[in-house]
Amino acid sequence: MKKLFLIVGAPGSGKTTDASIIAQDDNNITHYSTGDLLRAEVSSGSELGKLIDSFISKGNLVPLDVVVNTIVSALKNAPTNIVLIDGYPRSVEQMLEFDKVLKEQTEVILQGVIEVKVSEEVARERVLGRARGADDNEEVFNNRMKVYLEPLDEITDFYTKKNIHHIINGERSIEVIVADIKNLIQNLLK
Repeated sequence: MKKLFLIVGAPGSGKTTDASIIAQDDNNITHYSTGDLLRAEVSSGSELGKLIDSFISKGNLVPLDVVVNTIVSALKNAPTNIVLIDGYPRSVEQMLEFDKVLKEQTEVILQGVIEVKVSEEVARERVLGRARGADDNEEVFNNRMKVYLEPLDEITDFYTKKNIHHIINGERSIEVIVADIKNLIQNLLK
């Protein structure tokens, strides 16, 4: 059985970096970024990739069925039993659909949802400071932040009621954040 941890956080919270370091340090953990899974599809040049790109390039959400199918397929094919996925869910609809899909199968169990929490100011500074692509500008950042914040309370309430929502302070050094997340994962696997 695959044990899944979702890592959520604002754009610039460091969630992808944190998750990738944890997976690099532990051969028993696989890390997938929802963004990377979708970008890989875009890079392939497929029709699905072109469709995904038409949403991502504007900072909008990719349709529900496309994202859920991409994630579930990646989970079931993961080379390890512990999987981290960052950047998911991004909407209440994604969360509910994913919850439904997880209930319908026995191969994957959601162990925890880890929120890497940073202020909007810190997120803005990090994203606009790194400016690595065409989608890292003020207007797109504001849209991404709005898309992230709108469903956040409902998402955290949902997972809090299931006793699987955990908050990590993302405004510290990467080493401290990564160590905290690693400890949390180990404790949740006991």
